[in-house]
Amino acid sequence: MKIALMMENSQAAKNATVWQALQEVAQPLGHQVFNVGMCDEQDYPLTYIHLGIMASVLLNSHAVDFVVAGCGTGQGALMSLNLHPGVQCGYCIDPADAYLFAQINNGNALSLPFAKGVGWGAELNLRFIFEKAFSGEKGQGYPPERKAPQVQNAGILREVKAALLKEDYLASLRALDPALVKTALSGPRLQHCLYEHGQQRSVTDFVREITA
Repeated sequence: MKIALMMENSQAAKNATVWQALQEVAQPLGHQVFNVGMCDEQDYPLTYIHLGIMASVLLNSHAVDFVVAGCGTGQGALMSLNLHPGVQCGYCIDPADAYLFAQINNGNALSLPFAKGVGWGAELNLRFIFEKAFSGEKGQGYPPERKAPQVQNAGILREVKAALLKEDYLASLRALDPALVKTALSGPRLQHCLYEHGQQRSVTDFVREITA
């Protein structure tokens, strides 16, 4: 699995801590992680609105399989990511959230509140969250006897979102403020991940065009 980590500007100082916790869990499981920003407070500025655009491009191009995002409360990033086609983002405060989201909703992104409850053991909570999010098989249901309706409902939810967002994906990006999209997609780490691993030529061509 390929996983992208992205954080908005107010939480950039915590990027190294989150990155280390994610790497400690992901690498032994054979997952590859891309830190696409912000990596520090001097990095190019990102808001939670930019995160939604970034996540959608990486997921819709199939450059990554999963996105870990976040902002101060986690709510802005959650709303921003879920605006976009092909993104199913859950809200995660603790390891139980991560486990239940993986088993019941089986989405492809998580939003974490990086400014809440940060004190002793914060890095442990992150590690335990990532263990529950990325270990084992997803979509197994909880409790197990509820698996069939939960799998069905997760599929229906994706179909409902696809039906409501009928516009072509790239057309929806072109409808946004070009400056907003350009800022979101100009990061060198994001572009490296996209151009190296993206499987949808139309998406990578769009990014080259708008960031030229």
